Amino acid sequence: MPNPPVQVVWFKRDLRTHDHSPLVKACAAGEVLPLYVIEPGLWGEPDSAQRHWDFIAESLDELSDDLMSLGLPLCVVEGDISNVLSRVIACLGPITLYSHQETGNAWTFARDRRVSAWCRKHRVSWHQCRQQGVVRGLGQRRGWVGQWEALVEAPLASPSPASPPAGWKGLPCLPREQWRWRALGVGREACPGRQSGGRRAGLATWRSFLAGRGERFHRDIGSPERARNASSRLSPHLAWGTLSLREVVKELRLARSERRGEAEWGRALAALESRLHWHCHFIQKLESQPDLEHQTMHPALKGLREHPHPGRLAAWCEGRTGVPLVDAGMVALRETGWLNFRMRAMLVSFATFGLGLPWREPALHLARLFVDYEPGIHYPQVQMQAGLTGTNALRVYNPLKQADERDPQGRFVMRWLPALAGLPEAWRQRPWALPTAERAELGFVPGRDYPLPVHDFEAESRRWKRIIHDARQTPEARRDSDVLLDRLSSRRGTRPRRLVPPPSPQLSLFSEPDQETS
Repeated sequence: MPNPPVQVVWFKRDLRTHDHSPLVKACAAGEVLPLYVIEPGLWGEPDSAQRHWDFIAESLDELSDDLMSLGLPLCVVEGDISNVLSRVIACLGPITLYSHQETGNAWTFARDRRVSAWCRKHRVSWHQCRQQGVVRGLGQRRGWVGQWEALVEAPLASPSPASPPAGWKGLPCLPREQWRWRALGVGREACPGRQSGGRRAGLATWRSFLAGRGERFHRDIGSPERARNASSRLSPHLAWGTLSLREVVKELRLARSERRGEAEWGRALAALESRLHWHCHFIQKLESQPDLEHQTMHPALKGLREHPHPGRLAAWCEGRTGVPLVDAGMVALRETGWLNFRMRAMLVSFATFGLGLPWREPALHLARLFVDYEPGIHYPQVQMQAGLTGTNALRVYNPLKQADERDPQGRFVMRWLPALAGLPEAWRQRPWALPTAERAELGFVPGRDYPLPVHDFEAESRRWKRIIHDARQTPEARRDSDVLLDRLSSRRGTRPRRLVPPPSPQLSLFSEPDQETS
């Protein structure tokens, strides 16, 4: 009688044991091999970065410990996933494969198609479970909200102890010291202030939000300085799966129930739940239209910005555009791997409208800097802020107006651009306009002590706003907009009573409901 297949659990962006449906199913079915594969092809992609791996590696450390408490090892292997699975079969015999569905970049999409073909060839059953509110094969969005609600209301999945296959030590599993400090990814900028990986860090972050940090979430989310504390800061833990969306939503709803009658907390928690809903809404866009990573969403807007402007791009990437709020945001992002929603929007808007850059290279640069890089959110959001969806109002952020509203004392700018800390408050956001007498008194020379603006960004913004607006007005462009709305926009339909109504279709995860254009 043939041996029963080994249950292989392939971990990807789901680095936890708690509420992990593939692991639960595998543990109930037989001997289990938990597997994480370091894929050289993935780490050679232009959106990859060392800071991503550092967060993952810390998370794998804890995942290994948590699996050990279930009686299981974590096998970390380097190589192509199909070759690794072939090696597993050669060593252990027949397998059944389990994983979560992944809406990643184009490389992972093609990789999963290769794995599917490999499974068919080798007669391996591959069970993929949902962990986000994303529905595969969805032609249009009617009823999507109800499916999201059904996912988050489902019970949490708890795995039972299990045994590994007897021959697993014959696999080329890397010891921790060989993968923990690996150099991986295209982006190699140091990130000394990034958030720590691992489930315990994620839980501590979430608990501190519920214990007090989050009370002003809805008020402070727009401030580049205050949002660092008031935001949930869960984004990297959701992106790499140390926490599950479902467990966060359940605890958030419990907190809302317990704090009923506390007006500030009620508004803060409602605002966060709304954003968790939109988290999946945007990932669904990339799932439904995978070419958004490389192609402009709206057909009428393709090819409008083609000149690469390498000097402007370099100044933007390096935080030396001469516009303090823009440069401070880029320096903060480089050092910490995180920015609040509005600052992310402003960086993209400034790059594409203020500097006239094509959207793709700025998108890749930000992907390499965001520790919480989630392709399904990132590319639709970048295209929205670049004005390329054709279905949203143009949101062109003037960094001077944003500075006056969101950093009026220049505290965020002073923190990340110390060269401007000695300037009077009135000139920190406009150092090029510092009067001659005060330049001499302070010993500050614009262009020497801090760069002059690399371009007339206000005139450039007005020009591109006019070009894109006009391109959207043709009958053909409007028909294309209707098609995009039908395929990619969420309909409420019949929804469960408890669901928080989605924000306006204009809302993005880079912004707030009260944001203004300028």
